[in-house]
Amino acid sequence: MTAVATGSEGFPAFRRALCSRQEEFLREVYERHQDVIRIKSEAVALRKLGLIFEKTLEISNQSGFQATSVRDLSEATGISMGSLYSYIESKDRLLGMILSYGQVVVDRTLRIPDTVTGPVARLRHVLRTHVYVTEVLQPWFYFSYMESRHFDRDARERAIAGELRTERLIIGLLEEGIAQGAYGIEDPEFTAALIKPLLQEWYLKRWKYRRRNISADGYADGMIAFVESAVVRLEPAATATTVTGEKHQ
Repeated sequence: MTAVATGSEGFPAFRRALCSRQEEFLREVYERHQDVIRIKSEAVALRKLGLIFEKTLEISNQSGFQATSVRDLSEATGISMGSLYSYIESKDRLLGMILSYGQVVVDRTLRIPDTVTGPVARLRHVLRTHVYVTEVLQPWFYFSYMESRHFDRDARERAIAGELRTERLIIGLLEEGIAQGAYGIEDPEFTAALIKPLLQEWYLKRWKYRRRNISADGYADGMIAFVESAVVRLEPAATATTVTGEKHQ
């Protein structure tokens, strides 16, 4: 599967590319959970799963997943309660499907294209792509972060594992940069742990940046510049000179 490009057109192009792959992502979730989905038509199943996920996140981010009932979902989706169970089996299984969906999208989109080379460019690609994908999937990321404390043990561990996968990816890119002399840091694991909240800031506090009229591209640009100012190794400073051109003794 190919990575989603984050080319010079920025976020609008990324959104179009990601949305064009929606069916692909839903199909992977559908195939993972075929043991409980009792719908013969794949096309119908994919369309309804997308609607069920969308409405579940919408209601849960307002009222909480625990307080969301199958009846609430039935009313929001226009799908009868009996038909809903043909897709989700139970709320616990629905939660697993929703977590699977987000993780599939993140794993696929954070893949670095072969055309992106060099440690600085590769880290820059991942950071920008993460901002973009969280902009498109903000309801899912908000849900996964805010609701995780209410998940059962298995779902909570899956949510944590997803977060740590992203952190490990950043650690690997920092280590790559250190090895090639591009980064002047000593502890890539700690540095990655500090970078992760900068990524979370975008989808947890979008209201703040909306008020400041900062777009996804604007946030990505500023955040990447900030990270690079902290991690990129500067060239050895030239011998200092006075304004008259004389060298300091």
